[in-house]
Amino acid sequence: MKSRKLLMIPGPIEFEPEVLSALGQPTTSHVAPNFIQSFGNAMRMMRKVWLAPTGQPFIMAGTGTLAMDMAAVNLIEKGDKVLVISTGYFGLRYAELLLRYGAEVTFLQSEVGDVVPLEMIEDELKKGDYKLLTFTHVDTSTAVMVDPKPIGKLALKYNVLSILDGVCSVAGEEIRQEEWGIDVVLTASQKAIGVPPGLALLVASKKAMNVWKNRKTPVANYYSDWSNWLPIMQAYESGNPSYFGTPAVNLVMALEKSLEIILDEGMDVRFARHQLMAKAFREAMKAMGLKNIPINDEVSAATLSAPYYPDGITGGQMLAQVNIEGVILAGGLLPEIKGDYFRIGHMGSINRADTLATISAIEVSLKKGGHIFEEGVGVKAAQRVLS
Repeated sequence: MKSRKLLMIPGPIEFEPEVLSALGQPTTSHVAPNFIQSFGNAMRMMRKVWLAPTGQPFIMAGTGTLAMDMAAVNLIEKGDKVLVISTGYFGLRYAELLLRYGAEVTFLQSEVGDVVPLEMIEDELKKGDYKLLTFTHVDTSTAVMVDPKPIGKLALKYNVLSILDGVCSVAGEEIRQEEWGIDVVLTASQKAIGVPPGLALLVASKKAMNVWKNRKTPVANYYSDWSNWLPIMQAYESGNPSYFGTPAVNLVMALEKSLEIILDEGMDVRFARHQLMAKAFREAMKAMGLKNIPINDEVSAATLSAPYYPDGITGGQMLAQVNIEGVILAGGLLPEIKGDYFRIGHMGSINRADTLATISAIEVSLKKGGHIFEEGVGVKAAQRVLS
């Protein structure tokens, strides 16, 4: 009897068996030839997944927050003006992080479920003197998706560096970093990249690297300083051993395998698959009478959904019942509405069977909780999309 439950939270996700097999190999030396080759391969493939052929990849032992920290601390100096565009919890986190390093932060917050209007962003940039802007592509707390392309254009128009927090989007949502002019795109391994937690990943543009090289003051975080890590990345990519801090050897080898799987699928095919699965979830929730946090499909993520609980349903009871049905979902995260909604992760190796099993578990749990709707309507709505 299968005892393991289906993990459908916004990270960690379900991982491919080949990735777990690579992770479970005997640990080798971080300067062994086979590991040097894996590390170099992973960096070269990151450029293809990020669609940033001239970008500089960084692979670090750490979390997505470390990737956020690294991007910020290398590009700003005390007193620099930064514009933070926020659609939820993680926009606020970026603002707090930047303040620690002495940035002068202007914070543009969307209404819950919506995005900050482009006109408002441009009006702020027109005031001048901004060095950098940040935005969360998909905020894991709200499932709101921000279109990076027009924001990248605005950053180029006003000569402002741009950082895209892609923790919940890279390898799931469409990102064309170089074409769209985004200076840094960062993520964490445990989401759509499809590797267990423990790697902070980012790709920096030539422009970003030049700004870092010409900074006037030392980087304020020793561990995150590109001065320490760039020589390591360059050495591994050229096939030579090097050392600053011990890399997460097994995770890097798992990353190499996962990036191979992603590229074998093809980026356009992968983007389309995530959009299809997301639409199936949205239509299923609507059919069962559940409202999603994002105000419309245009600002809804392809990597996760965030439906409100229906009237009369207690979140704790429903999630516990879904767990009994063999699926693990996540509760709310945005503080002001934390108890009002739940989150479904659908990224990475998500397939039709995972989608239908999750929707079925939600249906059963809602029925047992007393929510009134036509039995099977959610699964049927998803099947129509998937067919």
